[in-house]
Amino acid sequence: MSRDYKKSLTEPGFGTPSDGGHSHSSVRSVEQAYAAEPSYHKVLRRTRPANTIVAVRGVAIGGKELTVIAGPCAVESPHQLIAAAEKAAASGAHLLRGGAFKLRTSPYAFSGLGEPALKLLAEARRVSGLPVVTEVVDEESVLLAAANVDMLQIGTRNMHNYVLLKQAAATGKPILLKRGMAATLDEFLNAAEYIMNAGNDQIVLCERGIRTFSDFTRNTLDLNIVPALKLLSHLPIITDPSHGTGRRELVSPMAKASIAAGADGVLLEMHPDPEKALSDGYQSLDPEEFAELVSDMARLAPALGRTLTLRGQ
Repeated sequence: MSRDYKKSLTEPGFGTPSDGGHSHSSVRSVEQAYAAEPSYHKVLRRTRPANTIVAVRGVAIGGKELTVIAGPCAVESPHQLIAAAEKAAASGAHLLRGGAFKLRTSPYAFSGLGEPALKLLAEARRVSGLPVVTEVVDEESVLLAAANVDMLQIGTRNMHNYVLLKQAAATGKPILLKRGMAATLDEFLNAAEYIMNAGNDQIVLCERGIRTFSDFTRNTLDLNIVPALKLLSHLPIITDPSHGTGRRELVSPMAKASIAAGADGVLLEMHPDPEKALSDGYQSLDPEEFAELVSDMARLAPALGRTLTLRGQ
């Protein structure tokens, strides 16, 4: 509660009726007001002062090293995914992302290959050496994904799906939790609390852009929430500048701005041939653009007290 609000509650005349300014002796001013305790506590830094480090098949998220997660929005074919995985690994990515089950705004849009895509992700992991993360959308996809991938993603549309959060938590897999497109900070942390309360503290928060009045970009990447979450929570926070902007030319500057704001890493859409992508090609980097961005972030990291070690260095 702000000081100004507290002051307004203690000023003389608080509670005075508006009918001509006549007061009643039975109305008394409030002497002091206190902010209500938040409805979450396990995710708070005051509960656990040290940063939580999320381990995904040998990759540590939330430490000094920045984490880069990259790959196509959707798994389309063996050739497309293996090519993306090899390019991502060669340029310094730590994890491979790829959608098997896609929740699309239009029922006519490509909605993923389903279970076969999970097998392709497992093969891409073998070829590239990168742990893999994919989105889950219901109980069946949770069980299928948990048997094939290393990290489960909860997408923006399901951040409020508390049954799904508990089902994903029960697998014991690390969880990448995306902020709902209109979610407040409190709602975001409450969603994470559901996962922690189910016994799983391996949670990475992801700011992926929120809906605002602006129509120049697909969403508005809310970088304010990055330092705010760093202050409030011990959980690592990354950003998704691909969905946050929806514009390929804006992904690189907003990725660099994200780590300058304190993010522990970035989630990037990268496709071997964005012009032919079946999903989100307009916001996907090509392999050359991705490599250049990772190189830029590696040079920026030391100035921020972070590291980003490129493969071969």
